[in-house]
Amino acid sequence: MSALLETRGLGKKFRGLTANADIDFAIAPRSIHCVIGPNGAGKTTFLSMVSGHLPPSEGRIFYQGRDITRLSTVRRARAGIARKFQTPSVFPGLSTRTNIELAALRGAGSKRERARRIDEVLETIGLAALQETPANHLSHGQRQWLEIGMLIAMQAQVLLLDEPAAGMTAGETEATTDLLQSLVDTHGVSIIVIEHNMDFIKRLSAQITVLHLGQVIAEGSFDEIAANPQVADVYLGNHA
Repeated sequence: MSALLETRGLGKKFRGLTANADIDFAIAPRSIHCVIGPNGAGKTTFLSMVSGHLPPSEGRIFYQGRDITRLSTVRRARAGIARKFQTPSVFPGLSTRTNIELAALRGAGSKRERARRIDEVLETIGLAALQETPANHLSHGQRQWLEIGMLIAMQAQVLLLDEPAAGMTAGETEATTDLLQSLVDTHGVSIIVIEHNMDFIKRLSAQITVLHLGQVIAEGSFDEIAANPQVADVYLGNHA
C-alpha cells in the first residue's frame, strides 16, 4: 500500500548544528507509527517539520502524493494534518462540548452534520457524560483525550501526537492506547506518535522508527526494535 505521508531525505540544521539528517519515513493509511529515541534525538524537530512549524533545511515531505514541503501550517491543517503538543491546549473555561464544537467549525458539513459529529466524537473519547463540564475540571488524561477529540472533530486524517501518555495514570495510559486504535479502526485516520513510555508503545503494536542524534538507526515492530543491540545501547537499555 502506498504511503499516506512520507519524508525523503528530510533534515534540519540550526546554525550549523544538525538536529535531523536524511530521514526517510512513511506512514500508511489507517495505521499508527511511533517515533522513539533518547532526549535530544530530534523527535520533536522531525514532528515540527511534518506539521509545518519548522521549515526543513533539506529534503521533501509528501502527503497524498503531493509535495507539501513549503506548505504553511494552516494549509496543512486544512489538508488534514493536525498536531497535538505535549501540553494540552484546550479552552479551560469552556465546556468539553464547546471545545469540540469550536474544533468542528473547521471541518466540513452542515450544522446538523457537525452536531452529529460532535456527539460521535464525545462518545469516542469517552467524555459524553462530561460534555457540560469545564475543561479545567477534567483530569489530565481527560484533557488529553479532549484535545485528540478536537483533532477528530476537525476531520484530520493524520494526527501528530507529541507524548500523549505523558503524566497519565496507568489506567489512563491503557485507555489512551485503546482510543488511538479505535480512531484508526472507526475514523480511518493515521497517527504519528512521539512517546517515551515503552509500555504504551508496546501495547499499540505499531511500526516504530528509532532516532538517535537526528538520524534513523532502526525501524520495525516492537519485538524487532527491542532485540536490536544498537537500540538497546542508545535507548532502551538506558531507559529501563
